[in-house]
Amino acid sequence: MDAPRERRLRLRKTCRLCLLLVTAPGACAVPARAQVDPATVRALRAVADGVLRDATFDFTDSATGHRYTAPEDAPTLSQLSVTSTYNDWRYWNGVLNLAMLRAADALHAASYADFVRRSTAFAFDHAAFFAARYAFEDTYTYPFAERFEMLELDDYGAESASLIELAAFDRDPRYRPYVDSAAAFATTRQARLPDGTLARYRPRPMTVWADDLFMSVPFLARMAVLTGDRRYLDDAVRQVLNFHSHLFDARSGLMYHNWYSDGGGRPGAAFWGRANGWALMAQVELLDRLPPGHPQRDTLVALFRRHVAGLARYQDTTGLWHQLLDRSDSFLETSASAMFTYAIARGVERGYLDSSWTAVARRGWAGVLTRIRPDGQIEGTCAGTGVSDDLADYYRRPTPLNDAHGVGPVLLAGLEILRLGR
Repeated sequence: MDAPRERRLRLRKTCRLCLLLVTAPGACAVPARAQVDPATVRALRAVADGVLRDATFDFTDSATGHRYTAPEDAPTLSQLSVTSTYNDWRYWNGVLNLAMLRAADALHAASYADFVRRSTAFAFDHAAFFAARYAFEDTYTYPFAERFEMLELDDYGAESASLIELAAFDRDPRYRPYVDSAAAFATTRQARLPDGTLARYRPRPMTVWADDLFMSVPFLARMAVLTGDRRYLDDAVRQVLNFHSHLFDARSGLMYHNWYSDGGGRPGAAFWGRANGWALMAQVELLDRLPPGHPQRDTLVALFRRHVAGLARYQDTTGLWHQLLDRSDSFLETSASAMFTYAIARGVERGYLDSSWTAVARRGWAGVLTRIRPDGQIEGTCAGTGVSDDLADYYRRPTPLNDAHGVGPVLLAGLEILRLGR
């Protein structure tokens, strides 16, 4: 049977009432194809193309300003740094890589996936050179120090999650051994509280950071899928439950930035926006990979919904959220707003939230769009921020143009809004 005729017959079988359209327009409710907002597509392409434009894949000597394709070409090492933040090995690079891989698929642009492949290989190609010359007292001053040092979840969690995604179509034999070593470190050597909650040694011993829910859970959940080992999934579930226990404030509906285990245990002072963003994205990433019928599924969905409901109370009329979520005199911040938009939109699309939350996600994206310049540069993203008991520290944080913390989340948010539109 020829294909066109086969399609005609199939349509007659599935929608016989369409014959009524000749005399009764609208009698058959065939949904029109959803319209995709061209402004969103333009903004996403501008951001992703900006990454391609600004990624340099070389090193700069901060003392002389000279640039080198390979570190071996530089006369000294101590002042070398990766020229473009897009090519470093930081947690924000892991988020960016995940976003660029999704953008490659959604926007039909293979160059975005090529960027991830090339940037990842760049780190693997050169990290061993710096590791061989690394002086421990110069922590994090060497390029790719996180790549070979692996002390905190920041150093390997998000990047390893992106490596698993990349390895699905790039069979570089160096990736799997690194992922396995990162998983071993996370499960056997990473700092933890007695109840198994992942922690940090600083600023005080065994401090829990809300940020670390994203630095751990997406990686652990992917490891469970990759290996079939249920222990990784159980650990990811435990982290979400424990982080909510330590950090979530039922009165405000928000998560504190951190929790101190010393002195009997107490939360920090701030409901910081991006920390809540990391936590919310981690929860939806886990739900995406949780098997149907998992005994904790209903509990995890309920925690996710509770967190979303809390955050929605603090959304500004612009659609954005504030740096300190409960303090409207703090500045409107882009990366957290993008994270909330992504998680809520994905929650609706996947059925973790009902469709009434679509309006919150769309308002969030409308606000984020106002922060994207025509050339793809993003405004209003808070620079890297440690925990503090002085709220003034959060008020005073700088917002450099196109700070790397915002690029991946903005892409993820916009891509998820496109999914809702389709």
